[in-house]
Amino acid sequence: MTERSERVPTSGRARREEAVDVVWSGDWVAERLGVALEGDGELQELLGLALRRNPKRAHLLVSNVLGKHVPQKPSVVYGAGYGLGERVRALLGADEARHAVVLGYAETATGLGHAVADGLRDAPYLHSTRRPVPGVAQAGGFEEAHSHATSHLLLPEDPELLAGKAEASTLVLVDDEFSTGNTVLNTIRALHELHPRDRYVIVALVDMRSAGDRDRLTAFAAEVGARVDLVTRSSGTVTLPEGVLERGQALVAAQEAEQTGRANEAHEHAAPVTRVALDWPAGVPDGGRHGFTPAHRAALETVLPGMAERIADALDGGARHGRVLVLGFEELMYAPLRLGTALEEALGPDADVRYSTTTRSPVLAVDDPGYAIRTRLVFPAHDGPADGPGDRFAYNVAGAGFDAVVAVVDSTADTPGLHAPDGLLARLAAHAGQVLLAVVPSYTPTPVQESAVLPEPLRGPDFSSYAPEDVGWLLQDLSDTELEAPTEEREEAIQSGGAHYAESLPVEYQPSAEYQSLFTAALDASAARIARAVGTVTETVLAERGPRPVLVSLARAGTPVGVLMRHWARHRHGLDLPHYAISIVRGRGIDATALRWLAAHHDPADVVFVDGWTGKGAITRELAAAISAFEESTGIAGFDPEIAVLADPGGCVRTYGTREDFLIPSACLNSTVSGLISRTVLRADLVGPNDFHGGKFYRELAESDVSGDFLAAVTARFDEVADQVEAETKELLAADRAPTWEGWAAVERISEEYGIHDVNLVKPGVGETTRVLLRRVPWKILAKRGAGADLTHIRLLAEQRGVPVEEVDDLPYSCVGLIHPRFTRGATGADGKAVQGA
Repeated sequence: MTERSERVPTSGRARREEAVDVVWSGDWVAERLGVALEGDGELQELLGLALRRNPKRAHLLVSNVLGKHVPQKPSVVYGAGYGLGERVRALLGADEARHAVVLGYAETATGLGHAVADGLRDAPYLHSTRRPVPGVAQAGGFEEAHSHATSHLLLPEDPELLAGKAEASTLVLVDDEFSTGNTVLNTIRALHELHPRDRYVIVALVDMRSAGDRDRLTAFAAEVGARVDLVTRSSGTVTLPEGVLERGQALVAAQEAEQTGRANEAHEHAAPVTRVALDWPAGVPDGGRHGFTPAHRAALETVLPGMAERIADALDGGARHGRVLVLGFEELMYAPLRLGTALEEALGPDADVRYSTTTRSPVLAVDDPGYAIRTRLVFPAHDGPADGPGDRFAYNVAGAGFDAVVAVVDSTADTPGLHAPDGLLARLAAHAGQVLLAVVPSYTPTPVQESAVLPEPLRGPDFSSYAPEDVGWLLQDLSDTELEAPTEEREEAIQSGGAHYAESLPVEYQPSAEYQSLFTAALDASAARIARAVGTVTETVLAERGPRPVLVSLARAGTPVGVLMRHWARHRHGLDLPHYAISIVRGRGIDATALRWLAAHHDPADVVFVDGWTGKGAITRELAAAISAFEESTGIAGFDPEIAVLADPGGCVRTYGTREDFLIPSACLNSTVSGLISRTVLRADLVGPNDFHGGKFYRELAESDVSGDFLAAVTARFDEVADQVEAETKELLAADRAPTWEGWAAVERISEEYGIHDVNLVKPGVGETTRVLLRRVPWKILAKRGAGADLTHIRLLAEQRGVPVEEVDDLPYSCVGLIHPRFTRGATGADGKAVQGA
């Protein structure tokens, strides 16, 4: 043991008294019952002993870092779980950890398990519960034999969460202590019968098993044919002399008889109770009762500081620099714990912030430094429990000298019973200078019809050559469907109204050696310029849209830019931003199923739409109209239709890396610079009402794939351009960046001047002109007089297609591509042979 300077809770001691604790908080039980705790050097720092009225086990191991019975610094409690999670991640490896599912045990380990899931980073979390929820189907259950309340329910919102649907899906089971192993083995056995797995990991703060129990776990692993690993912080054994249960029960009875009427001693002082509005984020569950995803985690992280500031602002002056307890509520452990860690940050080192929770477990309180539970408050249950009314408890709160207590409950528990004269708030008010009440909305899953279950994103290497963490494609895989049509046939069908351009795909352009060399040279020449634009647009997004935006690129041109923005955020700030690719189709709108998926997994307000560049602004307008229609039809609001782009030569958006119209090499090619993914497809016979739009993965083009080369070339220049990015971002943030729509006006003028009379056939900018030459039937190219190397590849493609290039003045773009109006197959450039034969 080591000496600790600690405020010791004691009912007869003056508030805020400092004392030196050199006594182990298990001595009282050890001396009277002969219970011995033996183990590694940290064990007695982690655990104390107490007694309880329980016919199966009289002694209770009381954790000093769990945050249940002993108020502890929130950062210590969270760090204990998070550190275990990091160890599990190291054990599994990053890829297997990403596919793991973490299961915590109610009520004691709900917060610990959630912190372990955070330490794994990408794993979803679920905890068992003793609260049935109407309308939510039970996915499993098990018994905890020695517990005060034995039955556990599993109520995931996603019925597939426990099914191990991902490859190498490991189940990580988290409890505060691993004593006999019965509870964990019961759980594994029950779930393994439904969904067999190859691997399980058991996590606990302490391993207190006997030698026989250790052998039993080994035999169990062999029985189910799975690998079972154990990760704990400390280990040891508890030695129980013969007859300890009976002697313990007698000692509890004698102490309770002596203490009758003293659990809630009357006090003249009654602190005021003030309600604090947290503004908990919509759609984020209050905990893991129905599942908590990495997307929920990211959404919560962004708003924690603001919620903590609201709590801090409600504290009176003394409490802001004094001793504050954040008190959770039974299974609601994680939300108050994270509010506590954020409050520690908000109040700084001058305040002493502690965290613990109420519990349904009755434990004897003895006001002695050698006993772990010094005081207890007793109050009636206030959440309408399914097993009927009963007493609930808060330990080591009375007499602990708290200047303020922040009681955090879910809305189900914010009942008249909570506010009654004998309720929790009244009990707390007698022992603190101030009581704040913060209510987290109880999350109830919305029942989903089986036919309306949303699909999951596709990821590489199964779909696209990008790394799986770089982008999740909100598309359905149509790789085995024949969708390509000759260029001239597509153009004629599109212009005659016989088909929409999104109903088929152009034949993928295979570049000649000369064109491939041009791409390589262009990439080398422009990599730093692109890196600067990537950095500038990313820093602008981070500054204006919060610290953890969700990047949603418009497939396919936006996807390389979204991946690069994600790389910049990670390289410069250590942020792993979520990134998805979504389909938007001119004239048909955005993929509503994909938007519903995003709303179900993220706060829509965090979504930032990303594209490669703007032309005349048609997609900008399309997105705004589509988002408005989506909100009106679904009632789901919050998506911001503004697009962030690498280049905005048309002056159509306010978030951009540059407004120069220059060569972005990702526009030079099709799928081979975009993860080998096709342009998106929307066709009624292939895409149902609950399907994502379609796309193809051209695996057969892997030898020509330069997607990775493009990313590597640009990211290699990030450090080189960092100072320029910082200066340009500051300048942009202070500037008037309102859209000028200069490009749209130019397109309308060109459309009339050249007798086209259809702005959709005018494609301005280097990127859009490249697309015309690669996918459509071009009529002519307008090139800004004096434009240099940015148009080298345009001139080469135009020569191959037999398309004239006309030099013009007064053009806001470097070039403009004109699609042939009133197309017939005899039109200029219609045969496409120049491209194929070059």
